[in-house]
Amino acid sequence: MNRKPIIIVAGEPNSVFLEIFFKSIKTHNFKSPLIIVASEKLLQQQMKKLGYTFKINTINKNIIQFNKLDNKQINLIDIEYKFNNCFEKISSKSNNYIKRSFDIALNIIHQNNFSKFINGPISKKYFLKGKTLGITEYLATRTKKNNEVAMLIFNKNLSVCPLTTHLPLKNVHKKITKKKIYSQVALITNFYKKEFNKKPKIAITGLNPHCESNFQNSEETKIIIPAIKKLKSKNHNVNGPFPADTIFTKSLLKNYDVIIGMYHDQVLTPMKALYNFDAINITLGLPFTRISPDHGPNTSMLGKNLSDPKSLIEALKFLDK
Repeated sequence: MNRKPIIIVAGEPNSVFLEIFFKSIKTHNFKSPLIIVASEKLLQQQMKKLGYTFKINTINKNIIQFNKLDNKQINLIDIEYKFNNCFEKISSKSNNYIKRSFDIALNIIHQNNFSKFINGPISKKYFLKGKTLGITEYLATRTKKNNEVAMLIFNKNLSVCPLTTHLPLKNVHKKITKKKIYSQVALITNFYKKEFNKKPKIAITGLNPHCESNFQNSEETKIIIPAIKKLKSKNHNVNGPFPADTIFTKSLLKNYDVIIGMYHDQVLTPMKALYNFDAINITLGLPFTRISPDHGPNTSMLGKNLSDPKSLIEALKFLDK
């Protein structure tokens, strides 16, 4: 049986993504064909600088015989990108290159009904320019799934989901709603049922320290507690709200598959402290399964050949079914 390919957008050209991609395919044999969308010139120069030797199969994006692809070579859709040094600083110079990469990848996925997509890290400062909060929201907009997606940082032992993503803290309380909590719980529950045939045990945090505040009508009182009560009445396996400073203790963690937090760092900080790079970022609610390695461009490591490929390897293994 022919496996459908995994489409990979390399993303920001001045990041460690190509390095970890080289490390991933050198150490693992993936059964699904991998197709990477990137600059051939950049790929060749970084490969040479980092000491890797892979043959490249440059393919025409308009005439792809997917059933004949394998991973004996790097299957590449070449996107032109002009640069002076293959390890440059991030700037707006790469914006058009990144957009064209996404355009081509999303078109291939749509036309061929593919379901496996990975993207490398993107600079929010330059590429997104405040238009969307992150690539999760960018892809939701591109696929007309606004407000219908969830960011799940997945590990087989524990996953976390921030109710709000890359918001400034001063704006978080404005975006916490019952509807959002219901949506996130539904997306997570459906994902675990589909992928693992299980009903996940979900813990939900509060927003305020100790789930308390010194004013009336706190977010816990107005929104979070009523939402949890309704979810319980609908037979969802949820509990809370839990104070964020205790839910990650060992005695509580063992009882849950997923922790939903109210904002990004409330759950991602302890997650990374517990599992380092052994987690992947899955966007739930898109027409395809999108995964991103759980790290940024990491330009301080660019060209040093010291970056850990663990997260990309886990992303590829998850889709290689």
